Amino acid sequence: MSKMTDSPRPRPASAAKKVPSKGAGRPRAAEVEARLHDLKQTAGRLFLDKGYGNVSLEMIAREARVAVRTIYIKFGGKNGLLSALLQDKRAQFFADMDLDKDQRPIREVLDDLATRLYSLLTSPEAVGLQRMLAAEARSNPQLVDTFFAMGPNVTRDAIARFLKRPDVRDQLLDDLPEDQLPVHLINCVLGDQLSRVLRGQPEGTPEQCTAARRKRMELFYRSVLR
Repeated sequence: MSKMTDSPRPRPASAAKKVPSKGAGRPRAAEVEARLHDLKQTAGRLFLDKGYGNVSLEMIAREARVAVRTIYIKFGGKNGLLSALLQDKRAQFFADMDLDKDQRPIREVLDDLATRLYSLLTSPEAVGLQRMLAAEARSNPQLVDTFFAMGPNVTRDAIARFLKRPDVRDQLLDDLPEDQLPVHLINCVLGDQLSRVLRGQPEGTPEQCTAARRKRMELFYRSVLR
C-alpha cells in the first residue's frame, strides 16, 4: 500500500482556523480615553512651556503622535483643547462637591470650598497658566475669554447660587452687595495671589499657608454673617 494513502489529506486554506490579529477592530474605550488624556497633557505642557500663541496644532499633534484631524474632531481646535484642560483640572478638585445641594453648615461648606480652591489656584500649573494669561491677554483675548468661561466664572456662579439659597441667605447680613460676595470670598481664599504669580513667592510652609487662609476666612465670616 502506498504511504500516500496513509498520510492525512491537507486541509483547504479556507478551512484553516483564522486567528484575529491583535490590532484588529476598534480600540477599546479605555484606550481611547488614555490617548485623549495624553493628548491633553501634551497640549497643556506645550502651552505652559512655549506660550499659547506659540503653539500650533501641528506641534501638538506631532508631540502627541496623533493626526491634526483628531484634534479637530475631538476638541474643535486649540481653544477646545484648553477648555477641556480647564474642565479636567476643575473636576479633579470639585467633582464630588455640589454647592447647590450641600446641606452642611455654611462655615463647613465654605471652609471645604476654600481648601479645594486654594489648592487648585496655587498649584504650579495654575500659577503658570496665570502668568501665560498675563503675557498674552492683549494679543489673544479669546484665550482670556476661554479661561474665564471655564474657570473663574464657573466658580463665581456656583458661589453666588450657594449664597442666594434661602437657608444660606437667612444667615447673612441684610445690606450686603450680593454681586460682590463671590469675588470677595475668592480674594479671601487666595490672599496675595499677585505675588505668587509675578514673584513666585508662596505664603510659606503648607502649615503657614493653611493658618493664613483660615485667618482670611474668619475675616470673610465676620464681614458677612449675622
